[in-house]
Amino acid sequence: MDTTLLESAEEVSSIAFGFMASKALFAGLHIDVFTQLADGPRNSQQIAETAGIPINRVTTLMTALTTIGMVERSNEGETYANSPGAAAFLARGAKYEFGDYLRYQIDQQMYPLLEQLNQVLDGTLDSDSIDSYQHWMADPEQALIYCEAQHAGSLGPGRTLARLVDLSKAETLLDVGGGTGAMSIRLLENYPNLVSTIIDFPNVAEIGWQFIAKAGMVDRIRYIPSNALVAEWPKEQGAILMSYLFSGIPGEEVPRLIDYAFECLEAGGSFMIHDFMVEDDRTGPPMAALWQLQHMAFTPEARSVTPDWLRTRLQEAGFVDIQEDGMIPGLTRLIHARKPG
Repeated sequence: MDTTLLESAEEVSSIAFGFMASKALFAGLHIDVFTQLADGPRNSQQIAETAGIPINRVTTLMTALTTIGMVERSNEGETYANSPGAAAFLARGAKYEFGDYLRYQIDQQMYPLLEQLNQVLDGTLDSDSIDSYQHWMADPEQALIYCEAQHAGSLGPGRTLARLVDLSKAETLLDVGGGTGAMSIRLLENYPNLVSTIIDFPNVAEIGWQFIAKAGMVDRIRYIPSNALVAEWPKEQGAILMSYLFSGIPGEEVPRLIDYAFECLEAGGSFMIHDFMVEDDRTGPPMAALWQLQHMAFTPEARSVTPDWLRTRLQEAGFVDIQEDGMIPGLTRLIHARKPG
């Protein structure tokens, strides 16, 4: 076997076994090893004692985490330390921490859903058996897991969104499928004159009030507890936001919601779409493409969205000043536009 073929085989193997690397990361979060290492380097024995887990299991896990770059090993004292990424994002209390998003939503909910991907792809899974957002949100326990994780993962992008858009002239925000209000909270923090209406499932609204109360915004945010696809939206809104909505709904609904957003905005109002998007030539980025694929596991009719396709739909609906910005590098993008007037 020549060198090129060997390199190709290694690349294929690396991709095929990527799920194991993910589970190693989730296991590290499960025993909170990254938080342990936030206080300084530790060896396997110290980690095992704190976690209450046999040392042989810890040693095997830490070896795996070292090989995928999540921790760094020092031969001196055989200690482990967080990688820069783990220190910034995975330790509890870190400035950009989103470990709960990975720990709960991705590991406990998204991964099991991928077991049905093959049957969804070839159409052999009965439609009534397909798990979906609506099924999750109808289950209080699943809704709680999803919402707490999603909130933790949305606060950072919400801060970025507040920097990228100018809502200084808006007084009202409609957050369609806004979940627990993380994006609304960040925008309202940045624009003191803004109030928000969130449309989301009843169980989500009930959980969201806890986060809204904690943020001190009960007088500035209200809920319409309903499925956003069938609810009647308030009119004359100064801004409308759809974050992570289009990737989780049937593709045929997207143009209709864009038209409805245009109808519900006041003249001059802003429209913001934040979601997983692949490049127009569909060559990447890998993370966005893989996220769209896993969404298909529970929304078989979802569309793999590109920025150019969305810009065209916005133009057809009548929007102007269409702009595009990066949000989460390699994963999500923001398309924002304005209703004329």
